[in-house]
Amino acid sequence: MGLDTDYYVIKTAVLPEILRKTIMAKELLQQQKVATVNDAVQKVGMSRSVFYKYRDHIFPFYEFNRGRIVTLGLTLEDRPGVLSSLLDRIARAGGNILTINQNIPIHGTANLTLSVRTANLRGGPEGLFRGLEKSDGVQKVEILAQE
Repeated sequence: MGLDTDYYVIKTAVLPEILRKTIMAKELLQQQKVATVNDAVQKVGMSRSVFYKYRDHIFPFYEFNRGRIVTLGLTLEDRPGVLSSLLDRIARAGGNILTINQNIPIHGTANLTLSVRTANLRGGPEGLFRGLEKSDGVQKVEILAQE
């Protein structure tokens, strides 16, 4: 159990102010209340560099209801079998893969976006994400969207 790969649900009230500002800036962008990252960070009173430092590490983690769809972004090593074993892991966990989009590999890595229905997911989403992060040939896993 490494703190760098664990996920927790934490009340916003106990988060440091800079993390709350990151959340606010991301919400402004998502709701299209501002046009650019510059506008968002200026409105909440933080620097762009700090926003970029935290933006990929803090997000609303709503309870996954039956039928929820999660879109993941992954960076994979360009080796035979990496994608196949990743898809097999998701299927064995009970995830239903809805879409797959893999870019052409550049410099030995390929970006992959996939959407997974979590209705029958065994072990919960945290278990799946942790397993994907530890998969051979997977360099990065991030949640891009939840529905």
